[in-house]
Amino acid sequence: MHDRIAPGIAVLAALAMLIGCAQAQNAPKTTVGGLGGAAAGGLIASAAGGNSAAIAGGVILGGLLGGAVGNALDQRDRELAQKQAQMSLETARTGQTSTWQNPDSGNAGSFTPTRTYQQPNGQYCREYQQEIIVAGERHQSYGTACRQADGSWKIQN
Repeated sequence: MHDRIAPGIAVLAALAMLIGCAQAQNAPKTTVGGLGGAAAGGLIASAAGGNSAAIAGGVILGGLLGGAVGNALDQRDRELAQKQAQMSLETARTGQTSTWQNPDSGNAGSFTPTRTYQQPNGQYCREYQQEIIVAGERHQSYGTACRQADGSWKIQN
């Protein structure tokens, strides 16, 4: 089990530094919620036996959802949203929205890559918009994720 948690902790530490530096002064509650959600997503993926791409996806999803929304989603909601985010980042055309829905909880969401570009170092990045609907209430988030060497996508801001 320790071998599965260690990669998640490394990813979470890197994410904490990125989010903390970029947002801590402007929105401390949002930052804490994002970090909490990222930690939960990474740990859930790790505990479920996920590989590094799954753990990174859990971190992405958790960071996107933040604390309050993330707490309202059950494990199946998180799995569906995580899979949809990773698939959209990897395969969807810019502007193409993909959706997920959990018939058991009634929660749903959508994920839309809004811009794709290549950095000077060759790394591909995508800006995105995500919407999560929990108990009929809509929550939107925006950000940028970059493709890692292992094929996973990592939030940059």
